[in-house]
Amino acid sequence: MNVQPDLEFIKAMKVAGGDTLKQCYQCATCSVACPLSSDGDPFPRREMILAQWGMKDKLLADPNVFLCHQCGDCTEMCPRGAKPGDVLGAIRAYAYEHYGWPSGLAKLCTSVKNLPMLIGIPAVTVFVLWLISGGMHIPSGEQFAHVGFTQFFGHWDFRLLAKNVLFIDVIMLSALGIAVYSLYQAISTMWGKMEENLGVGELNYRPSATLFIKDFLWPSLKEIVGHGRFRECTVNQDRVRGHLPLMLAFIGLFIVTCYSLFTQDVIGIFIPSMHGPISMWNPVKLLANVSAVAMLVGIGILWMNRAQMEAAGKATNTFYDWFLIWMIAGVGITGLAAELLRLVGIPSLGYVVYYLHLVSVMMLFLYLPYTKFAHIVYRTFAMAFERYRESAYVKDPLND
Repeated sequence: MNVQPDLEFIKAMKVAGGDTLKQCYQCATCSVACPLSSDGDPFPRREMILAQWGMKDKLLADPNVFLCHQCGDCTEMCPRGAKPGDVLGAIRAYAYEHYGWPSGLAKLCTSVKNLPMLIGIPAVTVFVLWLISGGMHIPSGEQFAHVGFTQFFGHWDFRLLAKNVLFIDVIMLSALGIAVYSLYQAISTMWGKMEENLGVGELNYRPSATLFIKDFLWPSLKEIVGHGRFRECTVNQDRVRGHLPLMLAFIGLFIVTCYSLFTQDVIGIFIPSMHGPISMWNPVKLLANVSAVAMLVGIGILWMNRAQMEAAGKATNTFYDWFLIWMIAGVGITGLAAELLRLVGIPSLGYVVYYLHLVSVMMLFLYLPYTKFAHIVYRTFAMAFERYRESAYVKDPLND
């Protein structure tokens, strides 16, 4: 076989944390350590070979790359310090850029040098829209306690509903819309590449959308929520302890956001009194606060864990790994701080912190497909592809 290595791919992996790649000498210790490995699928040894050879197309169409939890079992046992977990993380970082749309945003999220621009885009967007919305009015302490941040983009008025929706909902929904479309394009492309990468044999059938969700996607989501495979990791259990509350926090905050959107910006059209701060004893508000605390606890554990692993030489310091941690911490800290400032009645500082909260949330949404946050979608569909492959792929009997 004539192998044509992609040298630019190898170079990009080294920048993203896979600089130890060449230290691997294929002893297969990593495959012995990894609970995802099997006799017929020596993971991640096979992927380390492909990476050393620069076989980009094979790796970007390999579902195993996206199933890795980067738990550190393989890195802990590697006798050469090749850090297979970091190499797999670097491959995923490259995949998010490769599949990302638009390519300009995807490339922007690859380097710490672009951090001023990454912050500046949402910061300027929110600030300019705040200026032109007519919301340049900070309420008094008493009024602030009553209306909270609902007048940030202008005074609430039935006639100004379009303004209110335009200057907050549409900002976030547009950012999320770009992310969702980018992920749809990416997963569609990746799925086609994974089918092409199956090798000898034939696809027995293609399920309908209903069957795909029922038989492949839903079981994958349940496994992810239950952290079934993640719990099999042995060396780095702190990542499980941090990841689980973080995931549950996002689920809780998603429920709260949907409730708020419906009650305040849909029902609020007809009942303006609904458009205001939710009572602290409302079950939805309690869920919001518990989720926010869980978010900070989870990201705090992951922050300390990452720092400790890097200090011990078990992980490589990369912008790819830290950018998501910073964004999530920013969302949690500014969200809770804004609420506390409303409760104690400090509107001027509260408005500044709320502005920073909107910026951090927009960053999280807008950059979702190009950062480590994208793993939640890529891993889900990689798991679904596993199940699909087992039921749809018929091996060539001549090679059994």
